[in-house]
Amino acid sequence: MDLTDRVAIVTGSARGIGRSIALKLAGAGANVVVNDIAAAADSLEKTAEEIRALGRQALAVTADVSSPEDVTRLIEAAASNFNKIDILVNNAGVTRDQLIMRMSDEEWDTVINIDLKSAFLCTRAVLRHMLRQRWGRIVSIASVVGIIGNAGQANYASAKAGIIGLTKSVAKEVGSRGITVNAIAPGFIESRMTEQLDEKQRQALLEHIPLGSIGTPQDVAEAVAFLASEEARYITGQVLNVDGGMAGG
Repeated sequence: MDLTDRVAIVTGSARGIGRSIALKLAGAGANVVVNDIAAAADSLEKTAEEIRALGRQALAVTADVSSPEDVTRLIEAAASNFNKIDILVNNAGVTRDQLIMRMSDEEWDTVINIDLKSAFLCTRAVLRHMLRQRWGRIVSIASVVGIIGNAGQANYASAKAGIIGLTKSVAKEVGSRGITVNAIAPGFIESRMTEQLDEKQRQALLEHIPLGSIGTPQDVAEAVAFLASEEARYITGQVLNVDGGMAGG
């Protein structure tokens, strides 16, 4: 997959899946705008330095992508620095797990705003650039939970199901202009959260994964790079499960 001289924005890319996606796109030749909240600025700059070490250009922009004003600033910084935007990866997200009877308005709103509203805001903003150039790739990170649900995650599952609906709708709106819009639904991926599981918890988790292992951030990054490439030009409005078979058919 050759992304030479493409310009990508990856939200929530200071660490974890977002960082792996940013590095994968840079490794394929893209220049990358990395983004995260101000509290993660140090980690974000480290990601940018890793991209530069790969011989690509990087721009680190701290912004809260649930804020319309911050999103405008992020997109304008990317366009001003690189003169175009080819790829958007909506990766920013949080969890605030709680049984619905105990879930506060704040826990609901925080997850919906950061996980779903941010994707709407960033997608709307980059489309002005992609429509003009008649080429673009938008890839949003959903979740297997948005497909099958999960107790204690009504807010997160709703946001990720919303990502899927947003993806399918926008794909129909902009397909005629050479822009593809797809989503990836990861299953359980190695993270700081899964590292805290004891052996019994890990084994119980693996029983629900036909491939018998927890995925890695790199597994997600590989799928993003494919959907962002010219090889995926005839794929749009789709949800690609990267979950070891967890969601089944």
